[in-house]
Amino acid sequence: MKLAFSIAKRFLLSSKGQTLLILIGIVIGVSVQIFIGSLITGLQASLVDTTIGNSSQITIEAAGTQNYFTDDNTLFDQLKNDQRLTAVSKSFDGSGFIVLDEDDTYPVLMRGFEFEQANQIYDFESSLVEGHIPASENEIMIGTNLAKDLELSLNDSVNFLTTSFNEVELEIVGIFDLGVASLNKSWMISPLNNAQKFFNEENQLSAIETQVDDVFAADVIAEDIASHLDDNLITTNWKDQNEQLLSGLTGQSISSYMIQVFVLLAVLLGIASVLAISVVQKSKQLGILKAMGIKDRTASFIFLFQGFMLGLVGSLIGVAVGIGLSYAFSFFVKNPDGTALVPFNLNIPFIVISFVIAVVATTVAAVIPAKNSSKLNPIEVIKNG
Repeated sequence: MKLAFSIAKRFLLSSKGQTLLILIGIVIGVSVQIFIGSLITGLQASLVDTTIGNSSQITIEAAGTQNYFTDDNTLFDQLKNDQRLTAVSKSFDGSGFIVLDEDDTYPVLMRGFEFEQANQIYDFESSLVEGHIPASENEIMIGTNLAKDLELSLNDSVNFLTTSFNEVELEIVGIFDLGVASLNKSWMISPLNNAQKFFNEENQLSAIETQVDDVFAADVIAEDIASHLDDNLITTNWKDQNEQLLSGLTGQSISSYMIQVFVLLAVLLGIASVLAISVVQKSKQLGILKAMGIKDRTASFIFLFQGFMLGLVGSLIGVAVGIGLSYAFSFFVKNPDGTALVPFNLNIPFIVISFVIAVVATTVAAVIPAKNSSKLNPIEVIKNG
């Protein structure tokens, strides 16, 4: 084995141009694989974060036609202690109207939260454009689009009319921008107990909203949570509600895998063909070595070691180049607001797997040349020159 490794190393160094050509092919193949894989993974993470990053991923709500269910601290505490959930928040929703004048109203959705918990999901503190988060009775915050449409400003007062014809005067203490026009235009947010009081639904909830550690396991976690709930409660999850997004992500993954496979196949065919030519080029040396007593098995290992060494060095350089390309893409390709179009995503497990596959594949690519070398007849090789 040591002799085969030494001869393989000498053969590679004696044909520097050929060795460099193979290395370039491996580097390009592995770097493209790392770059495309990281790009798709980063894009998917960005899409998921944009779509559901600041929203409920598993929601517990009343079953059937009921709008509300009784606030149960036992259930809430159980969910808070569930290690699979990263955030748990109570919420209360009620439809109503902003009274503009005697004959004109504007429909809005009153949402009540306990902000300490809700901030972990909706990040209201970072979304505030002006003012502060409501804390006292009759304080609310509204979205930027709603403020613009109704020409409302900080510290203005509005009359809010519920669907049960309860009317209350509210003070705007904050204006938020959640990045979604429909929410900025329709949500009116207050502390949970205030919203419940406006609708005469004390101790009632519309939903318990949660986020999970593994977003792609949300459907499995939701099903498990549902199995422990009363019959009057159900769970919904983001995967069931975003089937088109999931289809798009699946399509991206499949296209990424196909590109990576074809790139790897091209590299392997190149390595196999160049090493096959190398067997012919080195046939005289191999014939002499066999005549001196080298076994067929040792001759085969010469080319297997060549494939392994080329794969190891080429894959290491390819991984470095691929990571560099991914970083450069995220650094130079920006959105209009200056953020990265696709965030840099260093997926260590994916990189390690890609590296191992590349090394194993390049070694396997040397199997056919290795078999050819073992079939060489030393007498015929030496005789024919």
